[in-house]
Amino acid sequence: MLDTQTAIRVTRPRGFKRGGRREQLSFRIFRWVVLVVLTVFTAVPLYVMVTSSIKPLADVQAGFEWWPSTITFEPFIEMWTTVPLAMYFLNSLVVSASATVMSVIIAIFASYALSRYRFRGRGAFSGVVLSTQMFPGVLFLLPLFLIFVNIDRAAGFTFLYQTWLGLIVTYLTFTLPFSIWMLASYMDGIPRDLDEAAKVDGTTALGALFRVILPAARPGIIAVAVYSFMSAWGEILFASQMTNSVTRTLAVGLQAYATETNVYWNQIMAASLVVSVPIVVGFLILQRYLVAGLTAGAVK
Repeated sequence: MLDTQTAIRVTRPRGFKRGGRREQLSFRIFRWVVLVVLTVFTAVPLYVMVTSSIKPLADVQAGFEWWPSTITFEPFIEMWTTVPLAMYFLNSLVVSASATVMSVIIAIFASYALSRYRFRGRGAFSGVVLSTQMFPGVLFLLPLFLIFVNIDRAAGFTFLYQTWLGLIVTYLTFTLPFSIWMLASYMDGIPRDLDEAAKVDGTTALGALFRVILPAARPGIIAVAVYSFMSAWGEILFASQMTNSVTRTLAVGLQAYATETNVYWNQIMAASLVVSVPIVVGFLILQRYLVAGLTAGAVK
């Protein structure tokens, strides 16, 4: 009678290890090829942006050179005076931060109710929230414009159209639904025993939310906040129609570097690098929580 090792040796196909190693080696090669292609695809435009930002305007408008013949940092200084970039930066920061805070606060309570309570209309509400992500933003542009104009006309003064408040409300229309859906999925993964244990200790439902659920849902909350801020920071469709010369954001304000007589390409590249700093720094600091939150929501 053959022992176990002999049986395995007999039934195993010849060249099994060799084929497995060959398959593993081919997968590694394919993975490295994909990584190299993606790296080049990402690094080359970034390199062109950086080198163009430290060139004189005449060199940028001339033939492209991989290495600048003259290096200057004047575009990083002149970009603040060519257009009111500081005002655009402040507008984007206020609008994006306000929309993020409001989206997170509302999403926390809404997602907690969806995750922990069963009520009439719960399925319909979840379906409506999720279905809003199916439609492009341009469909909401004209209705929001008419709503804001009519409300301002009825109130007798402008407080929604072409204002910070109107733009914040506009951004909530696409950041809030996704935030609710994602946080509800994340909270579904938190055991209900934690809620019951907190209630046994004498806390209320809100007490359980703030003392137990929110600390456990920190990665999901951070992921929602990062998503909301990034979506509001780089949004251009609504900002181009819902703002004026005073409330204009960075995404729209960068177009001012292109005038009727000239296009300041070096200043555009320099300004693009500067406005990307908050997003890049925030992502590097919170990437651990962002990946954990997005992964948990996707698995659910």
